[in-house]
Formats: sequence, structure tokens, C-alpha cells
Amino acid sequence: MDPDNLQAHQLWAAASLPGDDYLEVLGRIHRELRPDTYLEIGVETGQSLVLAQTGTTCVGIDPRPRIVHALPATTCVLAKTSDAFFAEHDLFEELGGRPVRLAFLDGMHDFTYTLRDFVNVEAYCTPDSTCLAHDCYPLDERTAANPRATTFWSGDAWKLIPCLKKYRPDLRIHTIAAAPTGLAMIRGLDPASTVLRDRLEEISAEFAALPYAYLDEDKAGKLNLVANDWLAVRQLLH
Repeated sequence: MDPDNLQAHQLWAAASLPGDDYLEVLGRIHRELRPDTYLEIGVETGQSLVLAQTGTTCVGIDPRPRIVHALPATTCVLAKTSDAFFAEHDLFEELGGRPVRLAFLDGMHDFTYTLRDFVNVEAYCTPDSTCLAHDCYPLDERTAANPRATTFWSGDAWKLIPCLKKYRPDLRIHTIAAAPTGLAMIRGLDPASTVLRDRLEEISAEFAALPYAYLDEDKAGKLNLVANDWLAVRQLLH
């Protein structure tokens, strides 16, 4: 296989993770939870942001949004990096004084950014909130390389899972086997936790250096993979 053949990688991903793709699963989660607030980091064209249900107050963050989908008046997209957003804004204010009920992290495909995003988002959540993270079940080492080396690319966001398993064993973490590169679901959030924030630089360096070879044995177990079965996923949501 051509190591940079996009179509071949897409077919491989669909065969490896059969069933609904991550957008279909995300849409089901929106319809099941019907959150009153939704935060999305990494908006791009808006294809995932439009999955929010009518009446949901949505905030989207992307440094270069290219919106091609019609967004409702209850949706606000801010053209800035997530780091800049959290440094300059109070998310409670953006959400009308309410916490984040559902969040979707799909930004830089880079572990260090994804970890910072998780830490910043959790502070605005409640124990009943749900945080989703894309690209947490990589296809192979080449497409998970950071910096990017292929057109089909998930980056090293997958490192968020072993990082949280080590430093936040209180969280309930499952990675749904949804193509193309998995959808992690994190629950049992604790907005008062400072474990990660207090040692963010140290922890970031530790897991940024984690090699892909860590996944060579029992990738599914290490990344808490669960079947892409809606009845099972729905049960995990409750």
C-alpha cells in the first residue's frame, strides 16, 4: 500500500473500526443527552457543530474556521486558538452562566494541546458532564506521527488515554471503536481537580515522549476500546 494513499487509509480504517463513524456516533450522543450547553474545539467547516440539537447553546473554537454549514443563532464561533480563548474568556459567561454539559475536543491532533484542552475544559464541567476526544485510536504508527507525515492523520492525541489512566484513575474512560480513528468518552469529571494542572508541564513532557511502540501489545486494552454498539455506548452515557 502507498504509505500516503488517503483512500487506502480510509478503507483500512473503516474495515478496522466497522459501524457508524464518529460523526454519526457524536450525533447520537447529542440526541441522547440533549445537553443545554456544548463546547467544540476544532470546528473547521462546522460539520460536527451542526449536530447539536435545537436549543443547545454552543461555543466553537478554531483559529481558522471555514464554516460551510448553516449554524443556528444559539451558536457562537470564535476564531482563535483554544489556549488564547481560555486565557482571555470566561466560558461560564459565554454559556450564559452555565457549565459545559458536553464537550468535543478535535483541535490540533497533538497530545500536549489535547491535554491542555482537557484540563481547561474540565474546570467548566460538572460531574455529570461528558467530554469527548477525537483521534484516540490511531490506525498505525505512520499516520499517528507527530509532526504530520501523511494525508490521513490522527496525530498523537491517543496519548491522552494512558495519561489520564495514570494520573486521573477517578475518571471513567472509554474509547468507542468509531471510524476513522476512535472517539474517546470521558465521564466522572471533577472540575475541582488540580492533579493535572499542578504538574502540567512535567506530565506533558512524560507522555509526549511515549513511543507508539507502547501500543504494540494490547492496543485495545491500553486505550480502553469498547465496541461501536449504540446500546452499549448509551449505557455508558448513563
